[in-house]
Amino acid sequence: MEIIAIPTPAPPDLSGQGITGPGVLPPPMSPVIIEVSQKERTAISSVANMLIKAFGHYENPDYISSLHLNAFQLLPERIAIILSRFGTDFSGSQYGALVFRGLTDVDHDALGPTPPSWKETDYSRLIKYGFICSLLHGGIPSKPVQYYAQRKGGGLLHAVIPDEKMNFTQTGSGSRTDLFVHTEDAFLFNQADFLSFLFLRNEEQVPSTLYSIRSHGDTNEMMAELFSPIYKCPKDANYTSEENAGDEVTTSILYGNRKRPFIRFDAAEQIYNEKANQTPEAMNNLIRFWEDARQLIYNDFIPDSGDLIFVNNHLCAHGRNSFIAGYRNENGQLVKCERRLMLRMMSKTSLINISPVTHTDDPYFIMEEHYGKLFPNESLK
Repeated sequence: MEIIAIPTPAPPDLSGQGITGPGVLPPPMSPVIIEVSQKERTAISSVANMLIKAFGHYENPDYISSLHLNAFQLLPERIAIILSRFGTDFSGSQYGALVFRGLTDVDHDALGPTPPSWKETDYSRLIKYGFICSLLHGGIPSKPVQYYAQRKGGGLLHAVIPDEKMNFTQTGSGSRTDLFVHTEDAFLFNQADFLSFLFLRNEEQVPSTLYSIRSHGDTNEMMAELFSPIYKCPKDANYTSEENAGDEVTTSILYGNRKRPFIRFDAAEQIYNEKANQTPEAMNNLIRFWEDARQLIYNDFIPDSGDLIFVNNHLCAHGRNSFIAGYRNENGQLVKCERRLMLRMMSKTSLINISPVTHTDDPYFIMEEHYGKLFPNESLK
């Protein structure tokens, strides 16, 4: 048997970060940023074009069933290696997010103007980007899924666009307020394992915000309180008051390994939403935690067209700064521009583990409504 040596990527540059003890690295405070080379970018574009010819659409069942094979065979080797290692690294030095800078070129003429909201999106213009995003999830390896809780499914790829009717909401369609950091679908037990955010447009120069539970270091006394299953999380602002009220299920914020845990957290819904109706003990613990956590939020990265952020949804929360949609700042003057357009994809590493909450006839379609409660299958009719 021939043994093929896999090259080891250079370790991250930690110069200037200091050492907290003999041979001990400090907690990670920011995501790893990978500069995608022109050669890699060209290869990814060629692969996507080839897959369009072979399968037509990124939701083609034949393509999805062979996704992992395609990812490992067709992605540039360095990127495939980075993703594969990222998928199983839960260590103290793993921030939980990767930034691929310059992953793909964006044809803005072919893309056309940004529509008024996600509801008017022409997904036929986004097929190539759907193949690119799905390949990255396949490299983890993880399987793209859709959630009925998100736009009644809405497919494997979601366009996230500022909507003037939702300017001040804590949703991806909002813009005029900061979107607090949150793990995606914190009100579900079977939330996504991995997320990708591909920025086709960000002319308003909106910083993305990230927060990693690993930035605290190992679990301390304050964090230990978050393992208690006493915290509520209403469904998010995409639901009406009647739809997201009345659920009294409580869970922990931290779970998994007690020294280096995972996190399920939504600051907007668990702390600032009065309908959460937290107990005094739960609210006190949340506020103490948030006082520490908000000091560790990273918002130094402003995505450019073609950049992609890849997130482990169990380690890292995400959000963004407020902005005025459709305007960029030029020398202190607001100038009209094309509005922000981002593509989101979610994935799970195991279809077997989520089968109790998926649609009977579609193992990629998650029907969980709120902490184990399911939408009725009649909802699809």
